[in-house]
Formats: sequence, structure tokens, C-alpha cells
Amino acid sequence: MFEKLTDPLAFQSRALVLRAERQRLIASNIANADTPGYVSRDFNFRQAMEQAMDHKHNAYAKANTNIKSTHHTHARHLALQAREGQIGQALAYAPVTQPSMDSNTVDLDRERSNFTDNAVRYESTLRFINGYSKTILSAIQGQ
Repeated sequence: MFEKLTDPLAFQSRALVLRAERQRLIASNIANADTPGYVSRDFNFRQAMEQAMDHKHNAYAKANTNIKSTHHTHARHLALQAREGQIGQALAYAPVTQPSMDSNTVDLDRERSNFTDNAVRYESTLRFINGYSKTILSAIQGQ
């Protein structure tokens, strides 16, 4: 029962963490636009979100199994690897659209656009979490 109340918040909280990490990466790219040899980094948000939700599901399933042998409830549980950071294996180099003479791959127009888009999505995620929390609180208080 409690899980049904917290699942939307779990999804949105993971999205918020990933949006914050993406904002940090984009800001780093913009800050290094004039650094020779700097390679722009980004990640696929959808892929990172799927990894985060799959990791949450598998961790929940493992925590709630009472089986003490090597038998697992799902074949994918055994293959799950520990991840470094919040974005796991989704971190990659951004596509090079405007190569420069100093091997810097930052495209400022693309980075500014990504920064603005990500900031708007971050704000909407915050607003959803705030609204959902207020709704649950008013339901608990009976208002």
C-alpha cells in the first residue's frame, strides 16, 4: 500500500537527480568551450532513467526475497552490476557537429539549448514533486 504512494515520488526523485547531473555536465561543457582538446560529454536521459528504475526494481526484489540459496527469482538479478555514480553506463561523448582546429568538440549553440531545455524539465519535475507532496499531505490531514 505504501509503495503505491511512493512510486511516483521515487520515479520523479530519480529523474530530478539525473536532471541535476545532466545540468552539471552541460555547465561543464559550456565552461570548457575554449579549452583546447576538451571533449564534450552528455548522456542519454531515457537510457539513464531506465537503468535507474531497473536498478530500483531489482534492488527491491532482492531485498524482499527470503530465499537463502543461490536461486534467484529472476535471471537478470544475477547479472546486475554495481554502477559508478548516478548515470551508470549512459555517460558518453556528445556528437561532434562542429569540429575545431584545437580539437574542442563543444558546440555552444547546442549546449545552450540543452541547458535551457534541461532547466525547464528540472523545474517541472520539482513542481510535480511539490504538488504530489501537497496532495498527499492534504489527503492525510483530511482537507
